[in-house]
Amino acid sequence: MTEHPTLRVVVEVAGKRAFASALDWPGWARAGKSEALAIESLLAYRDRYAAIAALAGHRLPDSPDVEVVERQTGNATTEFGVPGLVAELELVPVTSADAQRLVGLVRATWQRLEEVAASAPAELRKGPRGGGRDRDKVVAHVDEAERYYARSIGIRLPASTPIGEVREEIVRTLSLPSDGSALPGGTWPQRYAARRIAWHVMDHAWEIEDRSAGR
Repeated sequence: MTEHPTLRVVVEVAGKRAFASALDWPGWARAGKSEALAIESLLAYRDRYAAIAALAGHRLPDSPDVEVVERQTGNATTEFGVPGLVAELELVPVTSADAQRLVGLVRATWQRLEEVAASAPAELRKGPRGGGRDRDKVVAHVDEAERYYARSIGIRLPASTPIGEVREEIVRTLSLPSDGSALPGGTWPQRYAARRIAWHVMDHAWEIEDRSAGR
């Protein structure tokens, strides 16, 4: 069943960097040099994100009507290349059904990253100046970031905890209903946490795809 025929988008802009994030679809967020270009990039990734939605049992609208429901003035984090601001619309209560939907989509991004990494060469195509991590280092970077993200939602685990266990705790935390405010012991509300975690996973999964031989 197709969901959310209107694509609700949150935009943050700082200097020459803008991010457009699909509010109802964690992980579907793209950057551009302006709001218009960020939204254009977001829509260009519709088919690629549709695979994530399908893994979670959902279907994206074929030609969604974009509605910018919130605009934010970005900061240094935005300029650096990260959608770093919590939207006001993310500070709303999360029901059990909402939580399960969020978790399902986050899990789908992890599954997709695993699939992409398994089919990618160990050495990825370098950038125009010879830069860029190879496959295993990209995956390790995602894992390390999630240890930090876990702390942002109140999870405290030893640094040596396997990433699978870290993700189990992230799922447990995000699976519970909440009042929409920052999660206990953390600084991020639930909806933003799902969006930020899923965005980072997909940003690097797509990077691996794009830098694999033959693309």
